[in-house]
Amino acid sequence: MSRINKNVVLALLTLTSSAFLLFQLYYYKHYLSTKNGAGLSKSKGSRIGFDSTQWRAVKKFIMLTSNQNVPVFLIDPLILELINKNFEQVKNTSQGSISQCTFFCVPRDFTAFALQYHLWKNEEGWFRIAENMGFQCLKIESKDPRLDGIDSLSGTEIPLHYICKLATHAIHLVVFHERSGNYLWHGHLRLKEHIDRKFVPFRKLQFGRYPGAFDRPELQQVTVDGLEVLIPKDPMHFVEEVPHSRFIECRYKEARAFFQQYLDDNTVEAMAFRKSAKELLQLAAKTLNKLGVPFWLSSGTCLGWYRQCNIIPYSKDVDLGIFIQDYKSDIILAFQDAGLPLKHKFGKVEDSLELSFQGKDDVKLDIFFFYEETDHMWNGGTQAKTGKKFKYLFPKFTLCWTEFVDMKVHVPCETLEYIEANYGKTWKIPVKTWDWKRSPPNVQPNGIWPISEWDEVIQLY
Repeated sequence: MSRINKNVVLALLTLTSSAFLLFQLYYYKHYLSTKNGAGLSKSKGSRIGFDSTQWRAVKKFIMLTSNQNVPVFLIDPLILELINKNFEQVKNTSQGSISQCTFFCVPRDFTAFALQYHLWKNEEGWFRIAENMGFQCLKIESKDPRLDGIDSLSGTEIPLHYICKLATHAIHLVVFHERSGNYLWHGHLRLKEHIDRKFVPFRKLQFGRYPGAFDRPELQQVTVDGLEVLIPKDPMHFVEEVPHSRFIECRYKEARAFFQQYLDDNTVEAMAFRKSAKELLQLAAKTLNKLGVPFWLSSGTCLGWYRQCNIIPYSKDVDLGIFIQDYKSDIILAFQDAGLPLKHKFGKVEDSLELSFQGKDDVKLDIFFFYEETDHMWNGGTQAKTGKKFKYLFPKFTLCWTEFVDMKVHVPCETLEYIEANYGKTWKIPVKTWDWKRSPPNVQPNGIWPISEWDEVIQLY
């Protein structure tokens, strides 16, 4: 009897142990598996995911920048999107009150932060401290493009990117420089010959394939996965800027060469015109930005930027381009409210629309609306006396940011093709007499407006 009881007890214990083991395996698979977004912590009783390589790298980096008063903020598009989707949760979370790693533990190679360089006071020694904390760091420097063409300063190098690796995860620290026009600029991440191409998977970087420009973001402090970080107050606005942030510099060296060949006009009249044209451009930009209408420098204003990094003094007007799909019905009223009366309106929204507004000191603002065809783009023109229509053809183009007269504005990325379409191969030579009906190489007849429609398509003031 005693032997039977012992066997029964042993069988029951074996069965119970097996059941408990199966329960542990089930629990691990369905609740702690990294497949479901959280990794099992190595330390007993620690919270889900907080031993991940990504979180530990970010935590150490934030400790480093906080202790050294380095003004960084989070710009990683993926994490900002996740934060934006769960913004109320993030906003109401205090440090240490969370139970699992939601944002920084997503498996990836990089986490991107930005550094506001003009606020950084203690760059010296930063590398040494980072390395003492276990990071391997790489500093990418290059010449300051704003000094290009100034012989005594053109070799000056500035920091553009830092990449700090901890184990298998890297922090990409994008260095933002303050530029005229109250915006932030970062440079191209170009690897020099001595840099190890296998240090990190550089091709996966989301910033640095080309220079970029961003509106200066207002920042706020939040707790993300238990860590206090600064993020843009409007995360999605920053994220939406990223794919459209490409920046191209004015060609300072070529502009200097241009003025060595063709003396700059520094007469009182020329300087007064440039001042008035700059003010008109700033007012136009403010008006269109308020409407949410994107625009770019076109015609003579674009030529002045590309050829001589300035306004052409004999052009006598400011020229802007707008895609017709961005037209808004209240655009005329908005300019009038801004103190710019309508001078003339040619064409219709569906065909050859052109607007002109009168600025002060007899400086005119011309806005050309661009239409897209299968293999080209075009804007129209109308001769007031005859009603003849003209079409100006351009190869298709995209928009990039640049800096012009202390402003962040758009220009066609394919600028040379755009300029040559409008002014031909001899665009480098100043031409003071220009007939818009005959001089442009890209002009062609486009019919004539019926007399019955003149009151609608030709409005002069």
